[in-house]
Amino acid sequence: MQQGPREIVTPFRPIPLDVPEGMKPNEFFNSTENLNDLVHNNGLLMNPENLLLYRKALGHSNEFDTSIIYNTSQCILNPLGRPVRRTQVPENVKHVWNRMNQIVIEYMLEKYPDPDDHLVLAGEASLDATWPLTSPGVPSIRMLHNHFIVFDKAQLRDADLADPSNPNLTDGGQHSLFQSYMKDVYRRFFEALDLKILKPVSSDHSMIGLTGYPQGLPSWEVQGGVDALKDIRFWKEYDEILKGFIDFYRTFFSQVSTRNTAMPKSVNFPSQVEHILLFNNDFMATAKKVRDRCITDAKYANAIRWQPAFKQLIYRNDQGKLIVTISQNSIGNAITELLGVVVKREPDAEAYEKHEPQLIEKLLEVRRRLIDADLGEGIETDYWSKE
Repeated sequence: MQQGPREIVTPFRPIPLDVPEGMKPNEFFNSTENLNDLVHNNGLLMNPENLLLYRKALGHSNEFDTSIIYNTSQCILNPLGRPVRRTQVPENVKHVWNRMNQIVIEYMLEKYPDPDDHLVLAGEASLDATWPLTSPGVPSIRMLHNHFIVFDKAQLRDADLADPSNPNLTDGGQHSLFQSYMKDVYRRFFEALDLKILKPVSSDHSMIGLTGYPQGLPSWEVQGGVDALKDIRFWKEYDEILKGFIDFYRTFFSQVSTRNTAMPKSVNFPSQVEHILLFNNDFMATAKKVRDRCITDAKYANAIRWQPAFKQLIYRNDQGKLIVTISQNSIGNAITELLGVVVKREPDAEAYEKHEPQLIEKLLEVRRRLIDADLGEGIETDYWSKE
């Protein structure tokens, strides 16, 4: 079978939601009014920490697809002031968030035990305020949320090959800015992190054989498998990778913006930044390439995401091992595309409703586990009861 990214079609039920006249959809989606609709029509569970488990109305997969959003819409009215990455979340909220992640991931792996049959993934992408709200590609809900998704590999095998030049698929591998010009220093920087549970692995170990993705990204095996996710040390190391990525990204684009500028303030790993990045010729030369092009190419400069933009993912590889990877985020691309899965959503209520009963059954099952662990209370909607 030919290896390559796949494009699948996922039907959904059209959402009967009216955007007020004079507003763009992505402006409305950030509003408290829209988030209220999300709670009442698709909400599964809410807790005092404002973490909301909900069904994805515009989902990636109708096999299993849910998200947890840090719903700050009523306590932080400024969409640009809301937490958009794990490192900005209060410790007590992150503690609950990590426990919820662990339980949902454990459920998916228990429900879908064979890596030959299903692709299992969980993770989040940054929703940083890197463009004005009205710009194309701006996230539709500017609040931290993550994804829990299962794809049927039979569907992926039967799917058409996606266009490898699709800009959403060129985020990692040979097309990536970091990987093309700074691969060695990028990896050296991550290798300097103090990790015990996460072990660096090669691309051959991390790659999904069917799609050939992810391409060339730093990846780590979770030693101890799903049981390691019950250890708070794992989640601290998961955050260390994100902090390291943010340091790398901020340092690089600081040099792009201003030649030979000082180390960014409040970096997490100042020694590594000083010794591994700022004294590396490839790193500085690449910043010059990007800076020179920004000066002469307005369209290119406008597309730069000057603030840290990332996707961080936990997924199961072909051998059944849990892998963590992280990548810079290009405009508008979905977290699934990091693994070579392009989702084409099509409005088709009749097709969606064929999948809906089994999908909701599993969502309610995982909700019960979260309730039992004192991680929230159920929400009643037109589709399911509170319990």
